[in-house]
Amino acid sequence: MKIRANGIEIEYDERGPKEGTPLLMIQGFGSQMTSWPIEFFNMLADAGMRVIRFDNRDVGLTQKWTGIFPKVQEIQQALKSGRKPDVPYTLADMASDAAGLLDVLGIESAHIAGASMGGMIAQLVALDHPEKTRSLISIFSTTSDPSLPRSTPEAQAALMARPESNERDAVIAHSLKGRRAYASTKWPFDEKRLAELIGRSYDRSFYPEGTLRQWAAIMASPPRTERLKALKVPALVLHGSSDTLIPPAAGRHTAQTIAGSEHHEIEGWDMTFRWKSSPSCTTSSCRSSSVSKRAGRNRRPKMKTPPRQNRAGLESRERQADYLILPSLNSTCLRRTGSYFLILNFSVMVRVFFFVT
Repeated sequence: MKIRANGIEIEYDERGPKEGTPLLMIQGFGSQMTSWPIEFFNMLADAGMRVIRFDNRDVGLTQKWTGIFPKVQEIQQALKSGRKPDVPYTLADMASDAAGLLDVLGIESAHIAGASMGGMIAQLVALDHPEKTRSLISIFSTTSDPSLPRSTPEAQAALMARPESNERDAVIAHSLKGRRAYASTKWPFDEKRLAELIGRSYDRSFYPEGTLRQWAAIMASPPRTERLKALKVPALVLHGSSDTLIPPAAGRHTAQTIAGSEHHEIEGWDMTFRWKSSPSCTTSSCRSSSVSKRAGRNRRPKMKTPPRQNRAGLESRERQADYLILPSLNSTCLRRTGSYFLILNFSVMVRVFFFVT
């Protein structure tokens, strides 16, 4: 569905009851909203949540800035000289898209979740539009602090490389090669499933031109470290120990920067969102911490029992999909909103988000 928000045309989709607790999910660099599997959306909706996903500008079916080509070298020179780079838009503009979408949908505030670049945008929604933010969930993301380690050379090369041609098969083969370059070696690489996902994205919208402008937006957006120190909304930070695109140090830094945040670094997890195919999980597979500058020590939040109607929704899905509630890892998250965290296992693809009681 298309809707006009923040002055542009945005493609979005939502599931669940209008009166349900709203969750806005923001995808990353060059990724379409359909990267979130429909099974996952339906399960969240069945549990009573109102879940909204959308295509960021310049990707999928949302408005494009066709024909505008930012020059990376000029952006770098502007930043070095302290000048404002000449770019079509910044991450702050993309955050305003997300907040504007909530406005048009009549949603006063929502839980804001984002992965990778989507995590950067989610942070800016929380900073620039705090009235729209019930909580922040930053996944595989960063504060963009210049002191943080960069991607490995192999991962960076895979991210920026282009396929030999724009033909469907060539694009799928190229994408698979790139994902292998930054995938964790902890578990098997499910090439067939990934090829199907990449193919569906290609068929919906293949628009490589947009990634250049999104990359320019990332480059031109200043670090958020100092601003995040003053963030007042509950925050959850997720990262994988095997992430080579945005190293796990970035997740730790994000959690250390946001006072009172919850941090979970999952052993072996990477930005392909894979999860070991297993119906159970142990404390050894996840290192978690609650970082609070005010308290100066780790604190373990209390688990709050979900409401009966939501729990019934979960039980109705239990026979159809494996799920793990993070308290089984001796931790919960977002205690101030009465939330609990859910990890959903679809083969080796995992989608990680939370339910609100």
